Formats: sequence, structure tokens, C-alpha cells
Amino acid sequence: MAGKFLVAYNGSKPSKAALDLAISHASIFNAELIVMTSMEGGHSEKPEDIARVNQELNQVRKILAATGIKHEVHETARGMSPGEDVVSFAGDKTIDHIFVGIEKKSRTRKLLLGSTAQYIILKASCPVTTIK
Repeated sequence: MAGKFLVAYNGSKPSKAALDLAISHASIFNAELIVMTSMEGGHSEKPEDIARVNQELNQVRKILAATGIKHEVHETARGMSPGEDVVSFAGDKTIDHIFVGIEKKSRTRKLLLGSTAQYIILKASCPVTTIK
């Protein structure tokens, strides 16, 4: 079974766990692995944040190159929230499965900030696997 797997990646410990799990699944299912980081873009992005993201994605490229898995790595800045961007990107690329790392948040924090993972789980048109 070949397919396309997407990892929503932000460099956090949970997103690194999602990457590890997706690599394992891509190897088993002979799937293409796409890793993406979403930034809103515009004036809200600081140069140091962009540099950090580029450094993280370069490390991801090295990890994926060592696996021999067919892969792509993308950084997007399309003016959407990360959740909206991941769901839209997954639709554009006809993704078969999304992997997302989740961080434990208090109820108040979820209420105030929303949840990227929750948005992806509810809106994606394909299965979503979450990992802590």
C-alpha cells in the first residue's frame, strides 16, 4: 500500500514524536512522507522564529534522507492559522493520513488559544493520528 503521509511539524517534542511514528509507518506501508511547518506569515513572524524553523526543517531533511523514504519538506506562510493551513495543505496534496503531536493544555488555555490538533482532527478529510 503506497500513499502519502503528512506530519504537522513545529519542532516541539510531541511533533518530533509524530515524525518518528510517521517514519515508522511510512517504512511499513511504503508511503511518501511529507513534513510541513505552518507559519502565519506577515508582520507577526519574527526573523529569529523563521531562522529557528529553517534550522529545524534542515534537521528533518537530514533525518529523512537517512531513512531512504521518499519525502518532501515544506514551510508554508499562507496567512492561515496552522490548523487551517495543515487541513488545506492535506487536501491540496491528497494526503492519506496525518500525524500530529499534541501538547497537554489546561481547559482555560484551550478555550483561549484554541487547539491546532483539535481543528485538524475535526476538519481533515483523512485519518489523523495524534501522539504525545
